[in-house]
Amino acid sequence: MLLNRRISVLYFVREIRSQIILIVIFAAAIGMLDMLPVFRKVSLPLSIPALVGTAVSLLLAFRTAQSYERWWEARMVWGAIVNDSRTLVRQVMQFASKENSQIADQFAERQIIWVYALGEALRRQPFSPKVEDYLKFHNITGTNIPNALLDRHSQSVAEMEQKGIITDFKTVQLNETISRLCDHMGKCERIKNTVFPKSYSLLVHTLIYVFAAILPFGLEDSQLAVELLLTILIPLLFIAIESTAIIMQDPFENTPVDTPMTSLAQTIEINLLEMTGAKDVPVKPKNSLYYEM
Repeated sequence: MLLNRRISVLYFVREIRSQIILIVIFAAAIGMLDMLPVFRKVSLPLSIPALVGTAVSLLLAFRTAQSYERWWEARMVWGAIVNDSRTLVRQVMQFASKENSQIADQFAERQIIWVYALGEALRRQPFSPKVEDYLKFHNITGTNIPNALLDRHSQSVAEMEQKGIITDFKTVQLNETISRLCDHMGKCERIKNTVFPKSYSLLVHTLIYVFAAILPFGLEDSQLAVELLLTILIPLLFIAIESTAIIMQDPFENTPVDTPMTSLAQTIEINLLEMTGAKDVPVKPKNSLYYEM
Protein backbone atom coordinates (compact mmCIF):
# COMPACT_ATOMS: atom_id res chain seq x y z
CA MET A 1 0.00 0.00 0.00
CA LEU A 2 1.19 3.47 -0.78
CA LEU A 3 -0.40 6.60 0.61
CA ASN A 4 2.10 9.43 0.62
CA ARG A 5 5.05 7.72 -1.02
CA ARG A 6 5.68 7.92 -4.73
CA ILE A 7 5.29 4.81 -6.87
CA SER A 8 8.48 3.42 -8.35
CA VAL A 9 8.83 4.02 -12.08
CA LEU A 10 10.40 0.57 -12.37
CA TYR A 11 7.28 -0.99 -10.84
CA PHE A 12 5.08 0.68 -13.46
CA VAL A 13 7.44 -0.27 -16.30
CA ARG A 14 7.45 -3.90 -15.11
CA GLU A 15 3.65 -3.92 -15.13
CA ILE A 16 3.44 -2.83 -18.79
CA ARG A 17 6.76 -4.06 -20.19
CA SER A 18 5.14 -6.61 -22.52
CA GLN A 19 2.82 -3.97 -23.94
CA ILE A 20 5.73 -1.55 -24.32
CA ILE A 21 7.69 -4.12 -26.32
CA LEU A 22 4.71 -4.92 -28.56
CA ILE A 23 3.82 -1.33 -29.33
CA VAL A 24 7.48 -0.38 -29.98
CA ILE A 25 7.94 -3.29 -32.39
CA PHE A 26 4.62 -2.64 -34.12
CA ALA A 27 5.07 1.12 -34.42
CA ALA A 28 8.68 0.80 -35.58
CA ALA A 29 7.66 -1.78 -38.19
CA ILE A 30 4.89 0.46 -39.54
CA GLY A 31 7.23 3.45 -39.55
CA MET A 32 9.86 1.53 -41.54
CA LEU A 33 7.15 0.21 -43.85
CA ASP A 34 6.19 3.79 -44.69
CA MET A 35 9.76 4.33 -45.87
CA LEU A 36 9.56 1.63 -48.56
CA PRO A 37 9.22 2.89 -52.15
CA VAL A 38 5.92 1.02 -52.55
CA PHE A 39 4.30 3.02 -49.74
CA ARG A 40 6.01 6.38 -50.27
CA LYS A 41 3.17 7.59 -52.43
CA VAL A 42 0.58 6.55 -49.84
CA SER A 43 -0.45 9.61 -47.90
CA LEU A 44 -3.35 10.22 -45.56
CA PRO A 45 -4.71 13.57 -44.38
CA LEU A 46 -3.42 14.25 -40.88
CA SER A 47 -7.03 14.77 -39.81
CA ILE A 48 -7.68 11.00 -40.06
CA PRO A 49 -5.03 9.97 -37.46
CA ALA A 50 -6.13 12.98 -35.41
CA LEU A 51 -9.73 11.73 -35.48
CA VAL A 52 -8.70 8.25 -34.33
CA GLY A 53 -6.44 9.76 -31.67
CA THR A 54 -9.32 11.88 -30.40
CA ALA A 55 -11.54 8.79 -30.14
CA VAL A 56 -8.83 6.97 -28.18
CA SER A 57 -8.39 9.97 -25.88
CA LEU A 58 -12.10 10.12 -25.10
CA LEU A 59 -12.24 6.39 -24.35
CA LEU A 60 -9.16 6.62 -22.15
CA ALA A 61 -10.60 9.61 -20.29
CA PHE A 62 -13.76 7.63 -19.54
CA ARG A 63 -11.75 4.55 -18.51
CA THR A 64 -9.49 6.52 -16.19
CA ALA A 65 -12.44 8.33 -14.60
CA GLN A 66 -14.26 5.05 -13.96
CA SER A 67 -11.14 3.45 -12.47
CA TYR A 68 -10.52 6.39 -10.15
CA GLU A 69 -14.17 6.31 -9.09
CA ARG A 70 -13.83 2.66 -8.08
CA TRP A 71 -10.61 3.40 -6.18
CA TRP A 72 -12.10 6.41 -4.41
CA GLU A 73 -15.29 4.54 -3.48
CA ALA A 74 -13.17 1.78 -1.91
CA ARG A 75 -11.25 4.35 0.12
CA MET A 76 -14.48 6.04 1.25
CA VAL A 77 -15.98 2.71 2.31
CA TRP A 78 -12.96 1.90 4.44
CA GLY A 79 -13.08 5.37 5.95
CA ALA A 80 -16.66 4.59 6.99
CA ILE A 81 -15.50 1.25 8.43
CA VAL A 82 -13.04 3.13 10.64
CA ASN A 83 -15.79 5.43 11.91
CA ASP A 84 -18.40 2.72 12.49
CA SER A 85 -15.87 0.48 14.26
CA ARG A 86 -15.27 3.25 16.79
CA THR A 87 -19.01 3.92 17.03
CA LEU A 88 -19.83 0.27 17.74
CA VAL A 89 -17.38 -0.04 20.62
CA ARG A 90 -18.31 3.38 21.99
CA GLN A 91 -21.99 2.39 22.01
CA VAL A 92 -21.29 -0.89 23.81
CA MET A 93 -19.18 0.91 26.40
CA GLN A 94 -21.93 3.46 27.04
CA PHE A 95 -24.85 1.04 27.03
CA ALA A 96 -23.28 -1.67 29.20
CA SER A 97 -22.62 -0.93 32.84
CA LYS A 98 -19.13 -0.84 34.32
CA GLU A 99 -19.78 -4.26 35.80
CA ASN A 100 -20.04 -5.58 32.23
CA SER A 101 -16.90 -3.91 30.90
CA GLN A 102 -15.65 -7.26 29.60
CA ILE A 103 -18.44 -7.16 27.01
CA ALA A 104 -16.91 -4.03 25.44
CA ASP A 105 -13.54 -5.81 25.40
CA GLN A 106 -15.09 -8.75 23.57
CA PHE A 107 -16.73 -6.50 20.99
CA ALA A 108 -13.50 -4.57 20.46
CA GLU A 109 -11.47 -7.75 20.00
CA ARG A 110 -14.02 -9.21 17.59
CA GLN A 111 -14.22 -5.97 15.60
CA ILE A 112 -10.43 -5.84 15.31
CA ILE A 113 -10.39 -9.39 13.97
CA TRP A 114 -13.23 -8.48 11.60
CA VAL A 115 -11.35 -5.61 9.91
CA TYR A 116 -8.22 -7.72 9.48
CA ALA A 117 -10.25 -10.68 8.18
CA LEU A 118 -12.16 -8.46 5.75
CA GLY A 119 -8.99 -6.96 4.29
CA GLU A 120 -7.34 -10.37 3.91
CA ALA A 121 -10.49 -11.88 2.38
CA LEU A 122 -10.73 -9.05 -0.17
CA ARG A 123 -7.12 -9.62 -1.15
CA ARG A 124 -7.80 -13.37 -1.23
CA GLN A 125 -4.86 -14.02 1.04
CA PRO A 126 -4.58 -16.66 3.78
CA PHE A 127 -5.72 -15.34 7.15
CA SER A 128 -2.97 -14.04 9.40
CA PRO A 129 -2.07 -16.01 12.56
CA LYS A 130 -3.91 -13.45 14.68
CA VAL A 131 -7.15 -14.05 12.78
CA GLU A 132 -6.68 -17.82 12.58
CA ASP A 133 -6.07 -18.14 16.33
CA TYR A 134 -9.22 -16.14 17.13
CA LEU A 135 -11.36 -18.16 14.72
CA LYS A 136 -10.14 -21.48 16.11
CA PHE A 137 -10.55 -20.40 19.74
CA HIS A 138 -14.14 -19.22 19.17
CA ASN A 139 -14.98 -22.00 16.70
CA ILE A 140 -15.98 -19.61 13.91
CA THR A 141 -16.27 -21.23 10.48
CA GLY A 142 -17.95 -20.50 7.16
CA THR A 143 -17.34 -19.52 3.58
CA ASN A 144 -17.58 -15.83 4.51
CA ILE A 145 -15.67 -15.33 7.75
CA PRO A 146 -16.24 -11.54 8.03
CA ASN A 147 -19.98 -12.15 7.76
CA ALA A 148 -19.76 -14.88 10.42
CA LEU A 149 -18.00 -12.42 12.75
CA LEU A 150 -20.81 -9.90 12.26
CA ASP A 151 -23.26 -12.68 13.16
CA ARG A 152 -21.40 -13.09 16.43
CA HIS A 153 -21.81 -9.35 17.02
CA SER A 154 -25.56 -9.71 16.54
CA GLN A 155 -25.73 -12.75 18.81
CA SER A 156 -23.91 -10.86 21.55
CA VAL A 157 -26.33 -7.95 21.22
CA ALA A 158 -29.29 -10.36 21.53
CA GLU A 159 -27.74 -11.93 24.65
CA MET A 160 -27.25 -8.49 26.20
CA GLU A 161 -30.91 -7.72 25.62
CA GLN A 162 -32.06 -11.04 27.07
CA LYS A 163 -30.00 -10.46 30.21
CA GLY A 164 -31.47 -6.97 30.62
CA ILE A 165 -28.14 -5.24 30.14
CA ILE A 166 -29.53 -3.05 27.35
CA THR A 167 -33.02 -1.84 26.45
CA ASP A 168 -34.90 -2.41 23.21
CA PHE A 169 -33.97 1.06 21.97
CA LYS A 170 -30.28 0.46 22.60
CA THR A 171 -30.54 -2.90 20.86
CA VAL A 172 -31.90 -1.17 17.77
CA GLN A 173 -29.02 1.34 17.80
CA LEU A 174 -26.40 -1.38 18.05
CA ASN A 175 -28.04 -3.41 15.30
CA GLU A 176 -28.09 -0.34 13.05
CA THR A 177 -24.34 0.08 13.50
CA ILE A 178 -23.77 -3.62 12.74
CA SER A 179 -26.01 -3.28 9.66
CA ARG A 180 -23.85 -0.39 8.41
CA LEU A 181 -20.76 -2.54 8.83
CA CYS A 182 -22.49 -5.25 6.81
CA ASP A 183 -23.32 -2.69 4.11
CA HIS A 184 -19.68 -1.58 3.98
CA MET A 185 -18.60 -5.20 3.60
CA GLY A 186 -21.09 -5.70 0.77
CA LYS A 187 -19.84 -2.61 -1.06
CA CYS A 188 -16.27 -3.88 -0.85
CA GLU A 189 -17.33 -7.28 -2.19
CA ARG A 190 -19.22 -5.61 -5.04
CA ILE A 191 -16.15 -3.60 -6.04
CA LYS A 192 -13.96 -6.70 -5.77
CA ASN A 193 -16.26 -8.97 -7.78
CA THR A 194 -17.36 -6.50 -10.47
CA VAL A 195 -14.94 -6.91 -13.35
CA PHE A 196 -14.46 -4.10 -15.85
CA PRO A 197 -15.69 -5.36 -19.27
CA LYS A 198 -12.85 -6.95 -21.25
CA SER A 199 -14.46 -5.79 -24.48
CA TYR A 200 -13.75 -2.19 -23.48
CA SER A 201 -10.01 -2.87 -23.11
CA LEU A 202 -10.04 -4.76 -26.41
CA LEU A 203 -11.66 -1.80 -28.16
CA VAL A 204 -9.13 0.66 -26.71
CA HIS A 205 -6.16 -1.53 -27.65
CA THR A 206 -7.51 -2.04 -31.17
CA LEU A 207 -7.91 1.69 -31.71
CA ILE A 208 -4.41 2.36 -30.35
CA TYR A 209 -2.90 -0.09 -32.85
CA VAL A 210 -5.03 1.34 -35.66
CA PHE A 211 -3.75 4.79 -34.71
CA ALA A 212 -0.16 3.53 -34.70
CA ALA A 213 -0.73 1.92 -38.11
CA ILE A 214 -2.05 5.02 -39.88
CA LEU A 215 -0.05 7.73 -38.13
CA PRO A 216 3.14 7.35 -40.23
CA PHE A 217 1.15 7.79 -43.43
CA GLY A 218 -0.12 11.15 -42.19
CA LEU A 219 3.35 12.50 -41.31
CA GLU A 220 6.04 13.98 -43.53
CA ASP A 221 8.59 11.45 -44.81
CA SER A 222 11.47 13.91 -44.87
CA GLN A 223 12.68 13.16 -41.33
CA LEU A 224 12.72 9.44 -40.60
CA ALA A 225 13.92 9.76 -37.01
CA VAL A 226 11.18 12.22 -36.05
CA GLU A 227 8.53 10.10 -37.76
CA LEU A 228 9.65 6.93 -35.96
CA LEU A 229 9.82 8.74 -32.64
CA LEU A 230 6.27 10.10 -32.94
CA THR A 231 4.95 6.77 -34.22
CA ILE A 232 6.31 5.03 -31.12
CA LEU A 233 5.91 7.73 -28.48
CA ILE A 234 2.24 8.72 -28.96
CA PRO A 235 0.78 5.15 -28.96
CA LEU A 236 3.08 4.36 -26.04
CA LEU A 237 1.57 7.22 -24.05
CA PHE A 238 -1.91 5.89 -24.80
CA ILE A 239 -0.87 2.43 -23.60
CA ALA A 240 0.61 3.90 -20.40
CA ILE A 241 -2.60 5.80 -19.60
CA GLU A 242 -4.75 2.73 -20.24
CA SER A 243 -2.48 0.54 -18.10
CA THR A 244 -2.65 3.08 -15.27
CA ALA A 245 -6.44 2.85 -15.34
CA ILE A 246 -6.26 -0.96 -15.26
CA ILE A 247 -3.98 -0.93 -12.22
CA MET A 248 -6.20 1.55 -10.40
CA GLN A 249 -9.52 -0.16 -11.13
CA ASP A 250 -8.82 -3.01 -8.67
CA PRO A 251 -8.26 -1.39 -5.26
CA PHE A 252 -8.06 -4.70 -3.37
CA GLU A 253 -5.21 -6.39 -5.24
CA ASN A 254 -2.30 -5.56 -2.88
CA THR A 255 -0.52 -3.18 -5.24
CA PRO A 256 1.00 0.28 -4.65
CA VAL A 257 -2.36 1.88 -5.50
CA ASP A 258 -4.25 -0.54 -3.28
CA THR A 259 -6.61 0.71 -0.59
CA PRO A 260 -4.42 0.67 2.57
CA MET A 261 -6.59 -1.87 4.40
CA THR A 262 -3.88 -3.23 6.67
CA SER A 263 -2.81 0.26 7.68
CA LEU A 264 -6.43 1.20 8.39
CA ALA A 265 -6.96 -2.03 10.34
CA GLN A 266 -3.94 -1.16 12.48
CA THR A 267 -5.44 2.28 13.11
CA ILE A 268 -8.75 0.71 14.15
CA GLU A 269 -6.97 -1.77 16.43
CA ILE A 270 -5.04 0.98 18.21
CA ASN A 271 -8.13 3.19 18.57
CA LEU A 272 -10.37 0.42 19.94
CA LEU A 273 -7.78 -0.84 22.40
CA GLU A 274 -7.21 2.69 23.69
CA MET A 275 -10.96 3.20 24.05
CA THR A 276 -11.36 0.05 26.13
CA GLY A 277 -8.34 0.87 28.29
CA ALA A 278 -6.17 -2.02 27.16
CA LYS A 279 -2.67 -2.10 28.58
CA ASP A 280 -0.83 -3.54 25.59
CA VAL A 281 -1.63 -1.17 22.72
CA PRO A 282 0.51 -1.90 19.64
CA VAL A 283 2.51 0.85 17.98
CA LYS A 284 1.76 1.44 14.31
CA PRO A 285 4.83 0.59 12.19
CA LYS A 286 6.51 3.58 10.58
CA ASN A 287 6.60 1.75 7.24
CA SER A 288 2.87 0.97 7.28
CA LEU A 289 2.41 3.31 4.33
CA TYR A 290 4.18 0.86 2.08
CA TYR A 291 2.39 -1.83 0.17
CA GLU A 292 2.74 -5.49 1.04
CA MET A 293 3.54 -8.15 -1.48
